[in-house]
Amino acid sequence: MDALEQEMGAPGFWDDQERAARTTGEHARATRKLSTYRALAHDVDDLEPLAELAEEDPDIAAELEEQVRTVQARLEALEEERLFAGRYDSGNAFVTVNAGAGGTDAQDWAEMVLRMEMRWAEKRGFEVELLEVSPGEEAGIKSATFLVKGENAYGLYSGEKGVHRLVRLSPFDAAHRRQTSFAGVEVSPVVDDIEDIAIDDDDLQIDTYRASGAGGQHVNKTDSAVRITHKPTGIVVQCQNERSQSSNKAEAMTMLRSKLLELEERRRREEIAREKGEAQDVNFGSQIRSYVLHPYTMVKDHRTDFEMGDANRVLGGDLDGFTRAYLLKAAR
Repeated sequence: MDALEQEMGAPGFWDDQERAARTTGEHARATRKLSTYRALAHDVDDLEPLAELAEEDPDIAAELEEQVRTVQARLEALEEERLFAGRYDSGNAFVTVNAGAGGTDAQDWAEMVLRMEMRWAEKRGFEVELLEVSPGEEAGIKSATFLVKGENAYGLYSGEKGVHRLVRLSPFDAAHRRQTSFAGVEVSPVVDDIEDIAIDDDDLQIDTYRASGAGGQHVNKTDSAVRITHKPTGIVVQCQNERSQSSNKAEAMTMLRSKLLELEERRRREEIAREKGEAQDVNFGSQIRSYVLHPYTMVKDHRTDFEMGDANRVLGGDLDGFTRAYLLKAAR
C-alpha cells in the first residue's frame, strides 16, 4: 500500500495515463481488501462477548448463530481471493467454447456449456459481452466467445479450461440412445500491455463473412464479421459483435494476442512441471469434468473429485464449489 501511494504521489505520475490507471486500480483493490480484512477482524472480536451473553439468553444465541454464519461466509470469500496469485488472475478474460466430438449432440452440449459459463459470470456480478457465435447446422453452436469483465475473472475462469464431458439420452437420436458428447473451454487473459507480442502479418489469414444472429440490419447484411487464423499455431479468433469490420478486426487482434500470451504461459507451466518431474495435466485436451444425466445425475470434477448430485443446478451456473476446490488444490 505504501509503495503504491508513494508511486501515485510522485511527480509526473499522470503523464503516463495507462500506467496510472493500472496503479490506481491496483491501489483500489488493495484498499478494498484491507478494509474487508479489518472489518472481518473486528466482527470476529465481537463474537467472544456475544458468545458469553448467548449462554444465558436464547435470543442472543440465535443472533450469535447468524453472526457466525455471516463471518464464515465472508472469511471463505476472503480466503478465495488469497488464492489468486497468478500474474493475470485479477483481470478480465476471454472465454471460448468449442463443440467437440459428438455431432449435433456435441453442438447442443457446447451451447449448454456456454449458457452455464455465462450464467456463472452473471451470478458473480460480472459484466458479460458475447463477441461471436457460430451456430451449429441443426442445433446448438460450433463455437462461441465471450468477454467477462470483473475482479479476478481470469483467475476464476482458469479453472474451467479443458474438456467438459456430457452423458445423457440423446434428444437427437430417434432411438433415444445414450450419447457421450464433449465441449472444450479455452480461457485467455485480457491484458493491456501485450502490444509487444510480435505478430508477423504474413502469419495471418484474415477472412470476412456475414455476421449471424442479432445485431441489426447493418451487422447482418454486410461482411462485417472477421475471422483471423494464426498459421504458425493454428489459433483461430473471430468477432462479429461490432458494427464495423475495422472494429471487429481490432477486437479479434486483441483476442489473438491474449491467446498467444496464454499459449506462452501454458508452455512455461509445462516446462516448470517437467523440471520438477510433475505429471502433466495442463493441456486443452485434458478432460476436467463429467456431467452425467443418465442413468443417474451427477457432476464430478476429475481433478479434485468434488461432485454435486444436482446437475441442473450446476448447468444453471452454480460453479463456485468446483472453483473453490480447484483453487485450493492448485494452491497446495
